[in-house]
Formats: sequence, structure tokens, C-alpha cells
Amino acid sequence: MGLALLFTPMLAASKGEKVKKIVIDPGHGGRDGGARGSFSNEKDIALAVSLRVGKMIQDSLKGVQVIYTRTTDIYPTLVERHEIANKANADIFISIHVNATAGSKKRVKAGTRRIKRKGKWVTVPRYKTVHNRETKTSGTETYVLGLHRNSQKEGAIGEYGDTITEEPGLLNEDDPQTAIIISQYSQAFLGRSVLLAGKIQQEFSNQGRRDLGVKQKGLEVLAGSAMPGVLVEIGFINNPSEETYLNSEKGQKAVAHAIFKGIRAYKWEAER
Repeated sequence: MGLALLFTPMLAASKGEKVKKIVIDPGHGGRDGGARGSFSNEKDIALAVSLRVGKMIQDSLKGVQVIYTRTTDIYPTLVERHEIANKANADIFISIHVNATAGSKKRVKAGTRRIKRKGKWVTVPRYKTVHNRETKTSGTETYVLGLHRNSQKEGAIGEYGDTITEEPGLLNEDDPQTAIIISQYSQAFLGRSVLLAGKIQQEFSNQGRRDLGVKQKGLEVLAGSAMPGVLVEIGFINNPSEETYLNSEKGQKAVAHAIFKGIRAYKWEAER
């Protein structure tokens, strides 16, 4: 196999690619409520925002098909989510979630109690542990796949190779060059994921939201998908003001619009 052919997949995966199918994955669902706020659950916010993003795409990006991993309060497993994307031969995968911090706890005095000490009754303080789930942390962040899960990504690319390459049969497990080609696709997909994540974060920043950046993490839902993909954390549910914002009509429309505009900007650049 010559060098020109060897590098063709990398070039095809990194420029001039049409974005025709987008998978939107509302995080959690069903029995898995995800993070909890004072009055809402992550799964419900993620679904509401995801449906808004999908509608914006369908209304404004002609010729682009939107595929959801769920449209109701059900729980597809993580494997089922990326299988939906892989079988659809999607061009990008976007998982939408709501963040939360671990919270804090401290011991506080809660009265007194009488105990016997050296034969005498004495009064001593009584304590209890108080858990505080609220946080002042705010903002959005978008994740791409961490490099330590790259072997799983390459496995997915190999399994669905005939759908992602322009030449059926190009990825032949008996050909020693196939591992190199798969690695090139994986690198190209990571680059495009970073591009997409950056576009989305820029749109949040344009709205005045705190930008926590683009980060890498070994997420199963991204590792198993044979395409560029990101996971968007749209705010902190245990921050009272952000929880209120993310449950409001105004907030959900703004969040969905930022994600949509990020997708649109990515599409324009990817297809140049």
C-alpha cells in the first residue's frame, strides 16, 4: 500500500466531510435520574434541551437528519447509545448532561447530652453531620474522549469501518496497514471532536456563561462511537441559580441555541 493511499482516510476524515446525520443523546433517563438539584433531576433537563437542539437542527439545517438515543423518560444503556449512533452511520455524536459538585459536609454542635465519666454524670456537647449539596460553582464545559480509552474507539472504528470509509472493504483485519489507517481515523475524529467542543463552548461564552473549557475524559458513551463526539455539561444543577435557569423556558432555549450554533459553526468549517 503506497503512502498516498495510506493517508487518504485521514484526509477524508478531517476535511470536506458532509455532516448529514447527527445523534443527540439526552443523558441518563428512566431509573437513572442523574444528578439531583433541590427540585429537579438531570435526566429531565437533558431531555428537554436535547429535543430543543434537535428541533433547531431540523428547522434550520436542511438535509441534516437528527437521531435521538431517547425521546422519552427511558434508560438506554451506554452501549445501546453508541450502538444507535454507529448503526445509523452518524457523522457526529452529542451527549447532553447537567453537572454537579460533590457538595460538602461538616460537624456542628446539636445540643448536649449527659454521660457518666469516672463515676460522675457530666454534660458534654452532642454533634451531628450536616450535608450541604449546594455549590457556587457555575458554568459549562465540554468533554472529548480521553486518550486512555482510545483503544476502544479504534475497536469501534474497525467494527464499523465499512460505514465510515469511502471505500468498502478498506479496513481489512488481515491487512497489517489497517491498524495504521484506524489509528489515523481515531486521531482525525479526536481533532474534529475538539473542534466541535470548542465551537460549542465559544457560543456559551458569547452568551455570558462561564466557560470552564474543553476537557478530556474516558467516557464510555464517547469511546464506543465510531465518529467524532462530545459530551456537553450545560450547568450545575446544585447551584440554585443555575438550576432555576436550566429549568426555565428562557434558559433552556438559550442553552439549546448555544449548542445548535456550535454545531452549525462546526458543520460549516468541516464541510469547507
